[in-house]
Amino acid sequence: MNDPILDNLNPNQLQAVKTTEGYVRVIAGAGSGKTKALTSRFAYIVDRLGINSSNILCVTFTNKAAQEMKKRVKALIGENYDVSFITTYHGFCVRFLREEINKIHYPKNFIILDAEDQKSILRDVFTELQINSKHLTFKQVLRFISKQKSSSNYLGYILENKSFEPDESDSLSSRVFQIYLDKQKRNYALDFDDLIHFTAFILDNNPDVLFKWQQNLHYIQVDEAQDSSESQFHLVEMLSRVHQNLFLVGDPDQTIYEWRGAKPEYLVEFDTIFPDTQTIIMNRNYRSTPNILKVGNHIIKNNTVRVDKDMITDKPEGFEVVHFHGKNDFEESRWIASEIKEILQSEDASYSDITILYRSNHLSRNIEQALIKDNIPYTIFGGIRFFERKEIKDVLSMLRLIVQGDNFSFLRMHNQPTRGLGKKFLERLSLLAGEQNLSLLQALEKNTTDKELSKKGALDFLLLINELRETAKTKSISDLVKIILDKSGLSELYRKDGDEDRLENIKELVNSMLLLEKENNAPVNIVEYLQEIALYTDLDADTQQQDKVRLMTIHISKGLEFPYVFLCGFTEGILPSALSIKERRKRAIEEERRLMYVAVTRAEKRFYMTDSEGFNFTTGLNKYPSRFLFEISEEFYVRKGKLSPEIIQNNKTKSDVLQSDTQTTFKEGDLVMHPVWNKGKVKTVDVEKNQYIVEFAVIAKEKPIDFSFKHLTSAEDADTEETTDFTAQDLQQHLKSTPNPFEKTESESEKNVFEETQDSDINMDKDSGEEKKWWKPWS
Repeated sequence: MNDPILDNLNPNQLQAVKTTEGYVRVIAGAGSGKTKALTSRFAYIVDRLGINSSNILCVTFTNKAAQEMKKRVKALIGENYDVSFITTYHGFCVRFLREEINKIHYPKNFIILDAEDQKSILRDVFTELQINSKHLTFKQVLRFISKQKSSSNYLGYILENKSFEPDESDSLSSRVFQIYLDKQKRNYALDFDDLIHFTAFILDNNPDVLFKWQQNLHYIQVDEAQDSSESQFHLVEMLSRVHQNLFLVGDPDQTIYEWRGAKPEYLVEFDTIFPDTQTIIMNRNYRSTPNILKVGNHIIKNNTVRVDKDMITDKPEGFEVVHFHGKNDFEESRWIASEIKEILQSEDASYSDITILYRSNHLSRNIEQALIKDNIPYTIFGGIRFFERKEIKDVLSMLRLIVQGDNFSFLRMHNQPTRGLGKKFLERLSLLAGEQNLSLLQALEKNTTDKELSKKGALDFLLLINELRETAKTKSISDLVKIILDKSGLSELYRKDGDEDRLENIKELVNSMLLLEKENNAPVNIVEYLQEIALYTDLDADTQQQDKVRLMTIHISKGLEFPYVFLCGFTEGILPSALSIKERRKRAIEEERRLMYVAVTRAEKRFYMTDSEGFNFTTGLNKYPSRFLFEISEEFYVRKGKLSPEIIQNNKTKSDVLQSDTQTTFKEGDLVMHPVWNKGKVKTVDVEKNQYIVEFAVIAKEKPIDFSFKHLTSAEDADTEETTDFTAQDLQQHLKSTPNPFEKTESESEKNVFEETQDSDINMDKDSGEEKKWWKPWS
């Protein structure tokens, strides 16, 4: 008799499914059937152990992955089970906060800010401070805000319900952060960072709430565990303390989000933290040929933060991996185009079977030109996300304004389409709203007789909102959107705009709502729908098949697979990224090597690596092949295009730079003397970045000092002042002592390349001062 849950599982997958109790770690290599094991285990616990599905939490990183898991689980156990706890970290936090946020006196209909909403706040802040992008960019500020939220007790400040006292001595970035926090507080709005922090705060400070959730969650499964941050691990570890059934599945070799805070050490050293951990290695690959796996296995062995494994497969050897070295960018891209034509002619392949990967977006230009020249259709993955498109944001803002009446939606839609409500109208409305402690919409409703607010456009807008509120009580969300488009004038606006794609996108939105209503077999709650939509990220990009060659960054390709893969721009300074290495030294080298490993293991049938000579504008030097090429034994690939002995020797010399002696002169706690800042104490010895973090008493600041700096000497007889611990009341002082990251602006060339690497060079390592160890028990 067929068993839909356990059939077609290999021995290691079967072991992962049946090992249900205690702390379990599954190291699941690329293409090893991780999702199959994860969903089968969920189904096994429900169907064979009789556990209620609402007592199992399964967290992953994208809504798309969560939806796929739900679909697979339902296929195994049937439709009549609650699988709402198969979700993302942020999705779980939203559900938790809907129930528990009142513990910190926040309303349960709090607003979730997506990236566009955050920028909307920053526009207000910039106007208030009379600054623009010449002073700071939104991207810089959002990074700064995210880092401050992870390193300061900002929640203590928020819960005091006070405002910052204006202080001219604050740095510009700190003032922006302070006003941003105040605007968030005023609107009961949470951004993505807040969702995790607020959840952890409530659990840490309310033992009864913590125990209630611990009791309910008998089993916890974590997908892609290598990409979880310290705060995310803190959350699942804390929730699992009562029943102690914590199941992690992931691959440290595919950790490519350390710059976002991912901590692969948690998965690598999980068996040290929890000695009773059972470890299962899933190393049978169902995707790639042996020739491709040999290259991947060979290169990743050079990393140290990993669990040792070799991926194996039963597939035939297949095509040899190819490295092509061109004399210039043009030759490299033309060779790729010609090889694509060869694949199409010699094999039963479509354009959509072929993918070109690169480390940074700017590398696509030459490739695109070559594909256009040879009439090869292509598409670039990673464009504007569906839910961030203007027309979609407009419709969702109208929905949110109807049900929540928040300021962000009001500011976006009060004059869209134009109603003659200009700057003076908004200034007067904002003034009255502040004086009367009301939202903008409430202030308009209360002050319709005010001279500046009694304009026809304002009264028509109020009439529209009230009419739509009444309609929302009886209509489905899909019908409501159609009515909004018609009565608000948005449909006419988009038609006049001449962009047919806008109307097509609106149709797609309505269709998705109709499908959701059909799947639920019930009306969709508007508030819950809006909160769910706000959680969508760029990792949920639509990957619907088109018969075109696909171009994308390696980051976007993670989790996907393609028959034929080209890795172009395989050049030192690009992969590995020179900017990453400069910022994070050896730590970056390991992550860049993992990026290379991810690129290799996307390929099913053929894998190509290409590079070319010329000038590298990123490094300001001549181009050489990536150091990673020389980590692969030449027996594992075929080379096309000649590499001169000089190039080989030069590259090997460069590759040895980071292998220099890392022995340190000082250790933590040592007293040192600096020629400028005098006495200091070594707080941290960071061998990954080759630097000390030294606290200097005379300036009351900590500074990163490179190991190679010869003028840092011992001062054993010196005394250094002790610094006080940070408290919620010290938030403003903390911000003052935080170095302003925007004092030195990047050169234009660095800035462009930096932005095009999808933030992957951002330093998300530990903050200065005493390191907060992720492996310390959370209590």
